[in-house]
Formats: sequence, structure tokens, C-alpha cells
Amino acid sequence: MVNDTIADMLTRIRNANLAKHQIVQVPATKMTRNIVKVLQEEGFIYEFEEIEDSLKTQLIITLKYKGKNKQPVITALKRISKPGLRVYANHKELPRVLGGIGIAIISTSKGVMTDRHARHYGLGGEVLCYIW
Repeated sequence: MVNDTIADMLTRIRNANLAKHQIVQVPATKMTRNIVKVLQEEGFIYEFEEIEDSLKTQLIITLKYKGKNKQPVITALKRISKPGLRVYANHKELPRVLGGIGIAIISTSKGVMTDRHARHYGLGGEVLCYIW
């Protein structure tokens, strides 16, 4: 039983990137599904697929690499809001990751989105993670 499914997912993606794996498998929850959707929309991963086993549902994420020597598109992933210390920001305080090169994934009242979209819609929320 994993308490922090988001941190678990980010760690699995980070480890697969370091090992230059093509796919990574993570347990599916509503939150991990929404975060992976945002990663796909922003071009950090190719695609994801949901597979149902007898007891649990898994997400199969296809990672993205660039160049001949397979440099990962995702350089780093950092969990910000943790179960022990939640981090919230209103739309004026939303962080910019590396001056706009990276993205912050925000959980808002209108769903999970990037910091750019949340700023556009004037929404604040919980700052889940940074990805660059």
C-alpha cells in the first residue's frame, strides 16, 4: 500500500528515464491519470494506455527521448506538495519553473492543469509537482 501515489509515479518515471526504458508501469488513480494526461499534452511523454488486471488498474506510459544517444525529454521531476505538507498558491503566486521552460502541475477546482493554464483561467490550487 502506497500512501503517496503521485510521488510513487514520479519516482517510477524518473527511474525509467535514468535506465532509458521505453515504457513504465504505474498504478492508476484519478490523480495519476490526470497528471499523465497533462504530461502528454505538454509533450513530455508519447502516450499512455490503461490496462485493467483482475484486481487493479495500471497505466502504461511510453516515455519520450530525443537524439541518437536517447536523451530523455524529462530532465527532472520534483514533488512539491506532500501529504505531510500541502503547498497551495493563488493565481498571482503560481510558480514559474525555470523561467517558463518547465511546468508546474496544479490541482485546481477545474481539474489538474499546468501553471500556464491556471494563470490564464485565473485559478489557484495545490502545487503538485515541477517537471522540466
